[in-house]
Amino acid sequence: QVQLVESGGGLVQAGGSLTLSCAASGNILSINSVAWYRQALGNQRELVAAIPFDGSANYADSVKGRFAISRDTDKKIIYLQMNNLKPEDTAVYYCHAQITTHDDIRYQYDYWGRGTQVTVSS
Repeated sequence: QVQLVESGGGLVQAGGSLTLSCAASGNILSINSVAWYRQALGNQRELVAAIPFDGSANYADSVKGRFAISRDTDKKIIYLQMNNLKPEDTAVYYCHAQITTHDDIRYQYDYWGRGTQVTVSS
């Protein structure tokens, strides 16, 4: 059973920084594409940053130049470094990955973490 567990959220003042981590565990053969999404209260979930399987990182316009997504393939951890945080960054942040497991190497499946709350005060 694959699990994604986020950590690193919290309360921070505007202009501050946080680093989110997402640890993947389970019978994993490969972690293909990875991404961070967020959902603010009353809003739809939106893509924040992603690393596709065969491409370079891409970002929502609202976070370009402030956020950086990265991954440690060996440790199976996905990171989101968030700098110069703004009150409008307040949301629950979710980790997403497309993963191939040893149970079925023919396909990749979508997995989500349960989210971590980020609150930015003004």
